[in-house]
Amino acid sequence: MRKFRNWLWLLPLLALSVLLSSCGTKSVADEDILDRARATNSVTWGVKNDTRLFGLMDISSGEIKGFDIDIAKEVSRRIFGQNVKINLVPVTSQTRIPLLKNGNVDAIIATMTNTPDRQKVVDFSDTYFNAGQALLVKKGSPIKSVKDLNKNTKVIGVQGSNSVQNIKKVAPDAQVLQLSDYAQAFTALQSGQGDALTTDNGILYGMSADNPDYVVVGGTFTKEPYAIAVNKGQRDFLDQINVALSSMRTDGTYKKIEDKWFDNIAGFSDGGLK
Repeated sequence: MRKFRNWLWLLPLLALSVLLSSCGTKSVADEDILDRARATNSVTWGVKNDTRLFGLMDISSGEIKGFDIDIAKEVSRRIFGQNVKINLVPVTSQTRIPLLKNGNVDAIIATMTNTPDRQKVVDFSDTYFNAGQALLVKKGSPIKSVKDLNKNTKVIGVQGSNSVQNIKKVAPDAQVLQLSDYAQAFTALQSGQGDALTTDNGILYGMSADNPDYVVVGGTFTKEPYAIAVNKGQRDFLDQINVALSSMRTDGTYKKIEDKWFDNIAGFSDGGLK
């Protein structure tokens, strides 16, 4: 017992040593992204893989394709060169910020709205796409706009998305069903678990294009500026992203990518930087 007591005085010193060593350890998320990407000749993006037009897995090729993907690839090449290896990591609205904060991805381009709350934990680029929240309903639905949402209607949204909070503000009496991703949300709408699905108009037009029995109604009732997110402390990386976005708009590359994905979408007119 006496020997054990003799060691007790060392415990606070050991605890302090562990604390100091952990404080001095630099996490992956804190590393300089520009330096690391140039050293490894690779950059990793968090992207959607379930959102038509913006980021959707092509089953036949196994590739994720969409507007966000093309923007990410072009930005990467303008910053790091044409031969840079571009890694795409699927994220959801709920997982994208945690994955960024943990250093699993270097940047997020995943239909992500720049909001004041999110600015507290990540930094955003200049806006690369202007969206607005809307409603998707089955053809013939009595719901024509958010004004038709009441205590007897159920609206489907996606966990972690800004749209859930928005719909609670504009239609506080409506019931809200939150699911983990857009694929589940649309399946729930088809099976009658909800009366309407709400998110940004660009995403909804993509669903409608694949499923013409479902239509976007009521126009937009919010402004949702999409931006690229990076970790705090990555100012140089963020500046390079903004330079790339600006040059893409100037030389017409942005417009070509926008037209590729949205030119043939019936009724779509609110998106993009004009």
